[in-house]
Amino acid sequence: MNLTIEINCEVDGRWIADVPELPGVLVYGNTREEAIARAEKLAHEVIADCIEHGEMPAEAINASFVVPA
Repeated sequence: MNLTIEINCEVDGRWIADVPELPGVLVYGNTREEAIARAEKLAHEVIADCIEHGEMPAEAINASFVVPA
């Protein structure tokens, strides 16, 4: 499963990152790197929950992330 992390800097200086393929995976960070790390963590948690409830195959846990430049 290939996932995209979209990232932007807010007016107040915080970074926002979301994974469009997984609704609800939207996080803030004080730095770009922190926002990316938090998005990856939340995405893995959402995927694990979906696998646990039979909504995704177990192979989905091997997700890889792309952060467009």
